[in-house]
Amino acid sequence: MTKRKELLAGGRASIAAIIGAVLLIATVDAVAAKYFDDDPFDREPLVFRLGLFTIKVDESFPSMHLLILTAAGFAIVAAGSIVLDTVTTARARHPDWWLLRPLLPPSPAPHREATPAIRLTVLIPAHNEAATLPTTLEALGAQNHKPNRVIVVADNCTDETVDVARRNGADVFETLGNTERKAGALNQVLSKLLPDMTQSDAILVMDADTSLSRDYLTTAVRMFETYPRLDAIGGLFFGEPGSGLIGQLQRNEYLRYQLQIRQRRGRVFVLTGTASVFRAEALADVADARGSLLPGNRGQVYDASALTEDNELTIALKALGSTMVSPEQCKVETEVMPTWTALWRQRQRWQRGAIENLSTYGLTTATMRYWAQQVGIAYGVVALTSAYLLLLLTALAVDTWVWFPFWLVITSIFVIERVVTVWSGGWRARLVAAPIVLEIFYDFYLQIIFIKCLVDIARGSNTEWGHVQRASA
Repeated sequence: MTKRKELLAGGRASIAAIIGAVLLIATVDAVAAKYFDDDPFDREPLVFRLGLFTIKVDESFPSMHLLILTAAGFAIVAAGSIVLDTVTTARARHPDWWLLRPLLPPSPAPHREATPAIRLTVLIPAHNEAATLPTTLEALGAQNHKPNRVIVVADNCTDETVDVARRNGADVFETLGNTERKAGALNQVLSKLLPDMTQSDAILVMDADTSLSRDYLTTAVRMFETYPRLDAIGGLFFGEPGSGLIGQLQRNEYLRYQLQIRQRRGRVFVLTGTASVFRAEALADVADARGSLLPGNRGQVYDASALTEDNELTIALKALGSTMVSPEQCKVETEVMPTWTALWRQRQRWQRGAIENLSTYGLTTATMRYWAQQVGIAYGVVALTSAYLLLLLTALAVDTWVWFPFWLVITSIFVIERVVTVWSGGWRARLVAAPIVLEIFYDFYLQIIFIKCLVDIARGSNTEWGHVQRASA
């Protein structure tokens, strides 16, 4: 059985597990709604006439029992998420995992020997990226901490990527016979670099269409030198300007992701492929564990069969007990998909890759949070789709406009949350978030992609890589 067939088989099992969990949650909700919906405060609606229109104000609200049960359910889920996140993080780092530890290990004691100065090598995998490379390399040159070496990994390029890289002062590594996309290109160059690297070496892997904040490398190097047990540093990514409404919707999504990371005190969910720094020893450990403790081929850092190599590498490092963090100072600006079609291809690859990675690793302390996320997404699809359908059917069936103050208050709270969580993105971000209809449509679009991924895995269909070729600057 080929690797892709194994992934598809495991993916089908993952779908069954996700659907089973969603059906269980939905059943509990239905039973609770049936047996606890005994509201003693139902009131007759108030009726107003406004010209030709009839407006009703229905002051009834869900039963107190149901509200209490819902609040308790949210509290249990929130507390469970916090405990799960803390325990899985601590379990991966310490044998005495029941003791709560800070996010980062303690800095070295004053009498301990100083950590060697970090030598930083930058790898930029590039497939026909001549248009974006100058901006990326210029941003690297403007860093407050200059990298020791910059290598552009030119993979099957047919444009001027190699010449542009050399003109801008970067070294070039050209792949040979690579058919495994970005992961294969990085595996080739890492197989040459890692054998000669020591504990003093760190490697930044970044996309060719990404620009780093000026303090990114300074922060990363300082943290590696301060915390010897820190293995990886992820970036907080912002969307590049432009691309109209679809671009702003993606930027709003990224702003909320950054807020989640800050609330989790920098705990990494995914070491983003846009820009992440790794201790060379940690990558060498992953390569040594492939084929035994970890999926993939021994000696290769990246599992080339994974559609989302950054997500898979994150899980691999967590499975080996690595410590990682995403500091606020490590910001990157990356591309946004300019069209709905490009967004469809990108997110289908992300979602499909996430499910396949989980099917490969199974349910472990390193993957429990990711499994919970997939169940949450699947349940959100069921709940929101049901709500939208019910609203549509109700609107078509009634001839009188009915206002529900209780649900208007709930909606207002939701609108405030949408605006506040993107406030740092400026007036455009707030303007798109305020109507909520635009973001509801965007969420519904992403949910359709999620459903499409489940169907494709069940049918055994392949998915596209989703590379977007950028126009010349």
